[in-house]
Amino acid sequence: MPENDEHDPLDSWLDEQVRPLMPPSGTFELIARRARRRKVRRLVISVASAVAVAAAVAVAVPGVTALHLTTPGETGNAVAEGRATSSAGGKLGGGTQGVTGTGTQSATPIPPASAPTSAPASPPASTPVPASTGGPYAGPVPANFAPTSVTFTSASNAWVIGQAGTPGDCYSGKICTSVAWTSDDGATWHGEHAPVTGAPSGPTGVSGIRFLDGVNGWAFGPELWVTHDSGNSWQQISTDGQRVTGLETVDGRAYAVFATCSGTSSSGFAADCTSYTLMTSTATSDDWAPVGAATSDIPGEGGTSSAMIQLTGTNGYLIAPDGTVYSGPIGGTWSNVGTAPCGAGSPQASGLPKYGMIAVSSPGTVAVACYSGSVRTASPWVSISTDGGSTWSLYSASAWSGTSVAESSMTSLTAAPNGTLVLGTTSGIYVLPSGSSVWKAAVSSGSPAGGFSYVGMTSDTQGVALPADSSLGEIWLTTDGGLTWTPSRVTG
Repeated sequence: MPENDEHDPLDSWLDEQVRPLMPPSGTFELIARRARRRKVRRLVISVASAVAVAAAVAVAVPGVTALHLTTPGETGNAVAEGRATSSAGGKLGGGTQGVTGTGTQSATPIPPASAPTSAPASPPASTPVPASTGGPYAGPVPANFAPTSVTFTSASNAWVIGQAGTPGDCYSGKICTSVAWTSDDGATWHGEHAPVTGAPSGPTGVSGIRFLDGVNGWAFGPELWVTHDSGNSWQQISTDGQRVTGLETVDGRAYAVFATCSGTSSSGFAADCTSYTLMTSTATSDDWAPVGAATSDIPGEGGTSSAMIQLTGTNGYLIAPDGTVYSGPIGGTWSNVGTAPCGAGSPQASGLPKYGMIAVSSPGTVAVACYSGSVRTASPWVSISTDGGSTWSLYSASAWSGTSVAESSMTSLTAAPNGTLVLGTTSGIYVLPSGSSVWKAAVSSGSPAGGFSYVGMTSDTQGVALPADSSLGEIWLTTDGGLTWTPSRVTG
C-alpha cells in the first residue's frame, strides 16, 4: 500500500502553506476615504453639540439680571455677607452688588402695581434691564407708594423713595422699599428699581434719596447705596458700621454726614449719635474720604443731637451739635467759620434736626432756625448771616405776626437762591419772601394732618414738600416761590 495512504487527502491539503489572494485594485484607497468621512462626521456632530449647549446657557443666564427677581431673604443675605471693609487711606467704599445670580431667581417676576414684597415691579426675566439703558426704567408704580424723600435734578425731573405694597406686610424678609420718578414735574410717575433693603430700623434700611445728575444717585439713612445708571441697579457701600444721617450733592460731588450711633427704633436711626464726620465722594467713585480734620469726629451732645449740611454751587456748610459752623469750597478742605445762635438739635425721623436747621441761599448767606428760651417748645425764630456764618442777625418777633407758627413745631427750613425762606412745620408751610420782614402762611388750614416733614426750593420759583403722613402718597409742589402749593400723587 502506498505510504500516503495512511493520511486523509484533506489533511494533506490543510498542511500546505496558505497564500491569501490580493484584493481588487483600489480597495485600500476606498477604505481610507471612508475613514476620513467618518472623522469629519464626528467633528461636525461635536461642534453642533457645543453650539447647542452654549445656546442653552445663553437662554438660561441673561447678561444682566433684573433687580428684585431674587427672593428678598436671599438677596438680603447676599448683601449682608458681602460688605466690603474700608480701604487704605481712610476711604470707605467698594460695596457689594445688590443682585445675586440667576440660581436664586424667583419662578415668576413680581406682579405690577400690587406687590407687597419687593417693589416696584421688575420687568420679566426674559427682558432684563441692561446697565447702559441711557435712562431710568419706566415700570409701573407699585400700589400704596409712601414717599419719604424726594430729589430734583432739573425743573421737571425728580425721584422719590419710600415704602410701597400692602401696609403692614413688610416683614419676615419682605422688601417694600421702592423708587419712582417723573420727567414732567409730577404729572406722571414711573416705577424704578430700588435698593434691596428695608425701611430704616436701627442701623439698617434707607429713607432718603439724592440724585446728582439723573445718572448718579444715592439712597441713604442709615445705610448707603449708590447707582451709576439712573437707578437701574443699586450697590451698597460699606460705611464701617457708621450711619449716614444726611447727604447732599452738587457740582460732581456728594457730601454725607457719617455718624456713630446706637439708636435702635425705626424712627430714630439718627438718634443716640456720639460723633459725626463729614465725608465726600465724586460722582462716579464709590470711595468716600473725610473732608478734613476740622469736620472729623465732631462730638455729639449726650446722644441727643444731630448735624446738618447744605450746599451751594461753590461751597457748603455744616452745623454741629454745639452750634459751630464749618464751611469750605466744593472739593476742598472745610474749616470753622463761626458759631450759630443754636446748635443742631435732636434728630427727627427724617434725620433732620428739630432745631438748628440751616438753609443757604447764596455762597455767603446762611439762615438758621432756632427755638427761644431753654425750653425747646417756645416760639421759633430765625437768624441770618450774610458773611458766611461769622456774624448773625435776628429777625424781630413781629416777623411772625399773623401766623400760627408759634403753636407748631419746625420740621424743615430751606432757602431759594434769591433769599426767600420757606419753613415746613407740623401745622403747614410758611414763607418769608425775599426783601420781606413778615412770614406768610402758604399752607395752613388746608395742610395735611401733621403738616410737612420736608421742604426744599429748587429755584427762585419752584419747590417741593413732603407731607409728614407719607401714607398719603403725595409730594406738594410750588411754582410761585412758595406762596401756593398743590399736591401730586405718586401713582402710575
